[in-house]
Amino acid sequence: MIKNIFFNIFKITKKKKILFFLILLFIFNNIYQWTPKGKEISSTKMEEKFNSQLIRKFKYIMRKNSITNLYYFLLEAEDLNNTFFQTQMLEPNALNIINKFKTYPNIKEYEYKTDFYYLFLLINKIPILSLFFILFKSLSPIIFTFYILNNFLLQSGKLKNNPLISNKQKLKFNFKDVAGNEEEKEEMKELIDFLKNPLKYSSIGASIPKGILLEGPPGTGKTLLAKALAGESGVPFYAVSGSEFVEIYIGTGASRLRKLFKEAKKNIPCVIFIDEIDILGKKRGNYISNSSSERDQTLNQLLTEMDGFTSSHGIIIIGATNRIDMLDPALLRPGRFDRKFKIGLPDVKAREAILKVHVRNKKIIPNIDFYQLAKKTSGMSGAQLEVIVNEASILTIRNKKEFITMIELEEAIDRVLMGPSKKSIKYDEEERKMVAYHESGHAVIGLKLKNAPKVQKINIIPRGSIGGYNLMIPDKETLFSSKKRMLANIISYLGGIVAEELVFDDISSGSSEDLRKANEISKFMVIKYGMSSLGVIQNTEFSDAKIIDEEIKKIINECYQEAKKIIIDNKILLNKIANLLLKKETINKEELDKLF
Repeated sequence: MIKNIFFNIFKITKKKKILFFLILLFIFNNIYQWTPKGKEISSTKMEEKFNSQLIRKFKYIMRKNSITNLYYFLLEAEDLNNTFFQTQMLEPNALNIINKFKTYPNIKEYEYKTDFYYLFLLINKIPILSLFFILFKSLSPIIFTFYILNNFLLQSGKLKNNPLISNKQKLKFNFKDVAGNEEEKEEMKELIDFLKNPLKYSSIGASIPKGILLEGPPGTGKTLLAKALAGESGVPFYAVSGSEFVEIYIGTGASRLRKLFKEAKKNIPCVIFIDEIDILGKKRGNYISNSSSERDQTLNQLLTEMDGFTSSHGIIIIGATNRIDMLDPALLRPGRFDRKFKIGLPDVKAREAILKVHVRNKKIIPNIDFYQLAKKTSGMSGAQLEVIVNEASILTIRNKKEFITMIELEEAIDRVLMGPSKKSIKYDEEERKMVAYHESGHAVIGLKLKNAPKVQKINIIPRGSIGGYNLMIPDKETLFSSKKRMLANIISYLGGIVAEELVFDDISSGSSEDLRKANEISKFMVIKYGMSSLGVIQNTEFSDAKIIDEEIKKIINECYQEAKKIIIDNKILLNKIANLLLKKETINKEELDKLF
């Protein structure tokens, strides 16, 4: 029978073995208590026993713990049938008594024993620790789930970053750091005056605008205007991005908006700036999906906060977007966004001012012609101009110069427009000659055709994916483009491929980008601007695509023939420009004028 029990113990599962071992530890720990047993007496009574000379021996046991040391004393007396007495005291007092007891003549022997405190303490804690481990292992999925819920769901309603830029955190940025957009800056300054002096406007019944929408291409300074407003307004300024309100969990965006406006209402008057507002203000539709439901719910909350039963008076909302066509009409109506500012690409004067702002803290020679640089950067945004100045600074260091010169700035323009030069790529003589004549064809059109863009520089050094390029700018900058200017642009784009065909009786793939732009302009002339024989109509879903294609082809063919005529009539000038290019690789406007 005992043998069967012994074998059955080894057949039980691992978990049962562990449980069996823990039970044995618990029983052992309760049977063997390391704390001494006996009748307790006080330390005073114990001293009386010693003084009565009835004690024939004593022993003490030291018990250590993390706080202090306790000493247990067990006294074996001759009275009361040798009953054992015990007491306990802290280490300082215990040591004094021990030394005193050793001097008593009536004590025949004394004994010192240390117990296995740490061992039994561990044995005592093993069952509890094991139970905790088993429970933790069983409950770990629940604990992990709770952690996920707490961090991703319960916390999802909070904005990821603190959006408040208070007076104590005032930005060192103002309208002096923003060049161009003079009218918009004046409107913003008026808004600041509105915030600082509300009585000035309310005295005649004027109310503060509820919303301002800044719309324009990327890099034109929309965020910079808001940043300058934050630096000068003197009121709490909340800066957030539209992407912070878009999550996969339904209700998250609306919750974050409510919390944002709740916080803003505590600091009235204040400004909330929402960058890339098109992310959360997208047009609502009939589509059904979780993501669209979340976006619609967030948009509805924004509409309510801006102008609803719970509208927020004293809070100005500034939105910035480069896709105003995507915004919901309800968001654009008066009462929500009262003012809409079109932030366009800077003109030549604005570009000159922007360049001067960006070189303010740079080491630069004093005789830089910023107006000429501004003319060469036609169509560039403020962000691109900033990159040009930074690239020029890097090139100055690379060239081991102390000051930025016109050479570095012009090279930086080329790098931003076309990429860095690839001087390691070598053409064969035939390719190099074809590139030179291609670029010369563009130049001849620019020199001989009225309304065509004017050449500033020609280059046949490979850059990016192109073999050469013409830096051409319009003779004057206008708000709108006319039919004659558009046709002149198409002829200019076709000048390169015409020159290749006339000189080499062949054409190259290098004309692909020119053809794309020429076809794009002609397409807009037909379907958007009404500049074709089809009349002043725009393309609709019922338009005949074949007729439109034929009209585009007609415009391209007419422009091609005109480009061909100009190149043939100026073949000598074409050869002069091409030969000079083959010799120098780069020709500027002054050198070109000498040939003309």
